[in-house]
Amino acid sequence: MERNVEKMLNRVSVVFISIGTVLMVIMILQTPKTCISPEAPSKPHTHFPRSTCDSTPRQHLPLPKKNARLWSSKAWKSRLSSFSNYFLRFRDLGLLQNHTKALCLSAGAGHAPMALSNIGLSDVTAVELVDSIPLVKRADPHNLPFFDGVFDFAFTAHLAEALFPWRFVEEMERTVRRGGFCVVAVDECSGDDVRDIARLFHNSKVVDVANVTLEGSKRTSILFKVQDSPT
Repeated sequence: MERNVEKMLNRVSVVFISIGTVLMVIMILQTPKTCISPEAPSKPHTHFPRSTCDSTPRQHLPLPKKNARLWSSKAWKSRLSSFSNYFLRFRDLGLLQNHTKALCLSAGAGHAPMALSNIGLSDVTAVELVDSIPLVKRADPHNLPFFDGVFDFAFTAHLAEALFPWRFVEEMERTVRRGGFCVVAVDECSGDDVRDIARLFHNSKVVDVANVTLEGSKRTSILFKVQDSPT
């Protein structure tokens, strides 16, 4: 009796395995219903992805065209205008001139360096952990690949995101010449918060603090003048 039951179960298993194998083969060979012929009329919901089985490679824009599209966007122009207006203040103070060598740290996609170039600076360098060619080069702001005192002006709007703020500031000061300027834009603050930030700058003196609007947010701009390094 048990032997008959065992034979029956084996036969049932073989039948199910056979059915499963056949179904799998059919699924592999059958063209998916989601495939859309390239000649099919265009519909809004099929623009992307065109189909799940379309082997035609998607077009990749060359970098110049990709940048042109990005830089012509409304969002980019708005942020660029904000930075340009911000830097004009320093130009009016005589701190930025056409020959000023400027450095932007943690420059993101490059709004700040483009704004500096747009107001007339011819020598602007920008760094970020991820590059955005041609505006921003890849470099660690905590370990800058520049000689001491090679810049006249350094700026960052991302000191708060620095992994080691003291090291970030140390590199900022090191690469700016004596008598040059460091500028940080932080979330709006005053009093003790400003003093805490100023303590990070061991070789610089605060010369100006102002509340500004940058990228649509209320920020506090702190201007430092680099002094002689302690001996």
